[in-house]
Amino acid sequence: MNRFRQFLTSVALAALVLVPVAASRGEASLVKVSVFPADVSLETSRDRQSLVVQALFSDGITRDVTTEAKYSFVNAALVKFEKNTVYPVADGATECKVEFGGQTVTVPVKVAQATVDRPISFKLDVMPVFMRTGCNTGSCHGAARGKDGFRLSLFGFDPDGDHYRLTREINGRRINLAIPGEGLLMEKGCGKVPHTGGQRIVEGDEYYQTLIRWHDAGAPNDPANIPQPISLEVYPKNGVMDGKGATQKMTVRAKYSDGTDRDVTSLCLFMSNNDNSAKVTPDGVITANERGEAFVMARFATFTVGSPFIVLPKGLQFNFPQVPENNYIDTLVFAKLKNLRIAPSELCSDEVFIRRVTLDICGVLPTPEEYTKFMSDPAPNKREKLVDELLNRKEFAELWVLKWAELLQIRSSNEVSYKAMLLYFNWLQDKIARNVPVNEWVQELLAANGGTFKMPATNYYQTERDVLKVTENVAQVFMGMRIQCAQCHNHPFDRWTMDDYYGFASFFTQIGRKGTDDPREIVVFNSGGGEVNHPVVNRPLPPKFLGGEAPAAAGKDRRALLAKWLASPENPYFATNLSNIVWAHFFGQGIIHEVDDVRISNPPSNGELLNELGKRFTDYKYDFKKLVRDICTSRTYQLSTQANPSNESDTRNFAKGGIRRIRAETMLDCITMVTETKNKFPGLPLGARAVQIADGQVSNYFLTTFGRATRETVCSCEVKLEPTLSQSLHLLNGDATSSRIQQGNLIGRRLAEKKAPEAIIEELYLRTVTRKPTPAEVTKLMAAVNAEPNKQKILEDVFWALLNSREFMFNH
Repeated sequence: MNRFRQFLTSVALAALVLVPVAASRGEASLVKVSVFPADVSLETSRDRQSLVVQALFSDGITRDVTTEAKYSFVNAALVKFEKNTVYPVADGATECKVEFGGQTVTVPVKVAQATVDRPISFKLDVMPVFMRTGCNTGSCHGAARGKDGFRLSLFGFDPDGDHYRLTREINGRRINLAIPGEGLLMEKGCGKVPHTGGQRIVEGDEYYQTLIRWHDAGAPNDPANIPQPISLEVYPKNGVMDGKGATQKMTVRAKYSDGTDRDVTSLCLFMSNNDNSAKVTPDGVITANERGEAFVMARFATFTVGSPFIVLPKGLQFNFPQVPENNYIDTLVFAKLKNLRIAPSELCSDEVFIRRVTLDICGVLPTPEEYTKFMSDPAPNKREKLVDELLNRKEFAELWVLKWAELLQIRSSNEVSYKAMLLYFNWLQDKIARNVPVNEWVQELLAANGGTFKMPATNYYQTERDVLKVTENVAQVFMGMRIQCAQCHNHPFDRWTMDDYYGFASFFTQIGRKGTDDPREIVVFNSGGGEVNHPVVNRPLPPKFLGGEAPAAAGKDRRALLAKWLASPENPYFATNLSNIVWAHFFGQGIIHEVDDVRISNPPSNGELLNELGKRFTDYKYDFKKLVRDICTSRTYQLSTQANPSNESDTRNFAKGGIRRIRAETMLDCITMVTETKNKFPGLPLGARAVQIADGQVSNYFLTTFGRATRETVCSCEVKLEPTLSQSLHLLNGDATSSRIQQGNLIGRRLAEKKAPEAIIEELYLRTVTRKPTPAEVTKLMAAVNAEPNKQKILEDVFWALLNSREFMFNH
């Protein structure tokens, strides 16, 4: 093709230069000394409690000073203090005074039953040994088929089954009650006989002694009423480590259903999600490595908890710039950046802002007229005014109807007729267009009963009919949690157990369905009966909120109970999950990423920010527009994509604006808009926008190529935003650009209006990339235009080049 197919744009942006100010460790002063845990409670002779002392300095650095601190007890006769650990001696109460750097922290200490030996427990003592030593992991005996003829439940989800397999499955071989050290459990664990897993315990160590005690007691199982762990606390809660080689000891305490607590540091399985920045030893000692962030986790029983740690280059000199804060979002984002020693980018230009915010809020490009109006507005709050104007446009509702339609899988199928699907889509559109509080329509959706025509929200239970799949979808969409793992075993990287999974599934087991006179319509109702058995205990579990209480459900519609709880402040995950979804839309990634993968081992990049967004959203009575306004008026959202030396490698702390490829429907609408052409989609009038397509089944080559969601699953991965070669080839050679330029004939009409080529070029720039061409660009393009007799042809080439530019295809 003999066309002008190359377009070069030169952009000169000044880099932010920071003048570092010395803030070395030697100049920093001590701010605070913290002792963890804040109290000590020893219940039996075998209890103990390790203490960790952390110092915070004025430069934000924290340091483990456990071995440097001085300890004294008001009544030293009650306890023994050895290697920073408190052991019981006699009953009573006292205080431990911890001194460091001129500061003193008092820790209350209580000792009870100091001479009473707690009976050995299979679930509380023996099972944790298997987890700590790695015996019941998926790569060892916790595999579905076990290992070398012996199987344990994965991470101990079935302790009664594990007890049976140890004591009864091969009687007298795995454990030897007569000579405890000679059973296979002990001999293989100690490496005395060949063992695929190698030596896991050392003869005489704490774990060996626990197993021997259990043998000596007759290898008993536990009574049904034995206290269970109900929570886990890991200390310290966070840290900022100064340089490679710095260390921090952790201590972990479990609380039990009988009100007692216990130091379980030696029984925990420790993990780090970023060994490159911070490794953790099996004993819970963190060692700083390269600069970065790490989330260090401790797993015990069914709980996984963790703490975030930041690792900085030793003695890093840094001065955080004086940056204005527009609202609480900036306060929390910049506080994290200060700890990371990262400076935010400069504010983006007005040209960049109007394009970015119009695309994000409404899914359209600003027109040249809107650009001119905004750029000429002298008001200092014109950005806030623009956000308010955009929030009140119908395109805002249409864009978010599209996003929710993906999450709710609105599409026609064998189960959902086209008519039912369209009524369902219109129901959702009405809720969002009227800005009905999100909790209200979510509650209506989940509790819906009636015909799929008369009560369109009931189609939610037609799209997916499998009880367990509905359970998983509700957790994933409205709470951000992928609980699928817990269907077969306790979640290996989160708190969810099989009991949690099947207790939550019990809310959906009594969905009834029946036909009507119209074969296209189904009536969804509460059948009042029907259960799903827990596969281990082989019986149904009573309904229980995920992470919450078990409500009194007898004689009630279980889904109505769930809906009322789920979309309310009682559920701590609802508001934060929706806030995270909204945040991801405007920044290209969530505070938790992916947005539907909320778990302990995938922590938020800024937990304080996420919690505050959820709190504000709740305080706003789930007014969606107010949350969007908070985000778009923050300075964080308005930061330039141009990096500075300190933030160029940052990808998760929002120190600079993100460069995001425009999603499929919006991209097609933008091309259609700037070329002044029209689309025709099934079921919609000529000229309808792609974001208005109701049916997930409807697509075309362009939308499919650019990653339109098929709505077959609720996964956030359904929408593809990654640029591909197919997309580039389609824009270069397909009918998405060249044919539309011809059809719209914008250039021909402007030439017929006697508009000068230079003015036409400026209009093309404003239409596509929302800025005026630079003088250099004008010079080069006008030289090409003047050299070509056919002005329309060369101007159409310029138009084509702009539509194929990355500046057009990406929001930035």
